[in-house]
Amino acid sequence: MLIRIVKMTFKPESVNDFLAVFNNSKQRIRNFSGCTHLELLHEIDRPEIIYTYSHWQSQQDLDAYRNSELFAETWALTKIHFAKKAEAWSMERLEEVD
Repeated sequence: MLIRIVKMTFKPESVNDFLAVFNNSKQRIRNFSGCTHLELLHEIDRPEIIYTYSHWQSQQDLDAYRNSELFAETWALTKIHFAKKAEAWSMERLEEVD
């Protein structure tokens, strides 16, 4: 399993616009082949910094999503609201949690 975390910093006035984009696409992303988990998080004291936290069965599944029309459409509607460039990390667990 691959864990993907994407940090996005939005213009404060654009946070609600992004949330609308996310709400319109979240079920399609969750149902995308290989996606087993997707959630949205934000920093408590800085609500303009939002993270997507997702689980993918493999790197190939994540790559298929990132090369999809769904991603292209969602990303185009998302990045116009950025205050700075997004950062992303792909990770694997070293140890399972009990």
